[in-house]
Amino acid sequence: MIDFHCHLDLYPKPKEVVSECIRRDLYVLSVTTTPSAWKGTSQLLADARHIRIALGLHPELAAERKSELDLFDALLHETRYVGEVGLDGTPAFRRFWSDQTYVFEHILSACEAAGGRIISIHSKRAVSEVLERLETFRDAGVPVLHWYSGTQSDLHQAIDLGCWFSVGPGMIAGEKGRALIARIPKHRVLTETDGPFCSLKGRRAYPWDVQAVMVALGEVWNVPQDEVAKILNDNLRRLVSAS
Repeated sequence: MIDFHCHLDLYPKPKEVVSECIRRDLYVLSVTTTPSAWKGTSQLLADARHIRIALGLHPELAAERKSELDLFDALLHETRYVGEVGLDGTPAFRRFWSDQTYVFEHILSACEAAGGRIISIHSKRAVSEVLERLETFRDAGVPVLHWYSGTQSDLHQAIDLGCWFSVGPGMIAGEKGRALIARIPKHRVLTETDGPFCSLKGRRAYPWDVQAVMVALGEVWNVPQDEVAKILNDNLRRLVSAS
């Protein structure tokens, strides 16, 4: 199973969650919200063979942590993965829009200069603005839109730009999310939980809860679970090898 976007370092008992991921042989991409979290998360995951760390600076923290961009640049050579980064257009964070765009554009430019990265991207209420910047920085790497919630029109543009999509509990919960999933090419889909910030059945989601997402994908795609697993595993291999 694959959880391509979660925050292992932010669970109340992260060591226990990491141990369980190792026991279940999960492939996990643990995104960070600030460059300063990189060192501690690296130590937490030092013995986890199938867990990767993404270097991030979350758009909700752009205003207060933009001073960490120098640290981001210094650490970028240590990883193939960047995230969580992007833009957030919700009212609480729109007032920091100039900081958000400055940080996101800096990160995309740095990824271009470094030869490209796999980038897990936040685009809540800002999909068109994110896509505009991905169009500008086409050599930044492979964008993976986390928890996509935009329009059908933006979805078509994202697909044309080569975006991938990580699908989690938030997308499978409603008809709109499932309708979007049905329009995403199967070969560009990965599973995620966004734990511990996403809930499943009234509790926080854990990486192994991607099993519920796989069940939902099987329903949307009308294929059995073994075929879902094969599609997702093939997708991950192709993404990593192509990048």
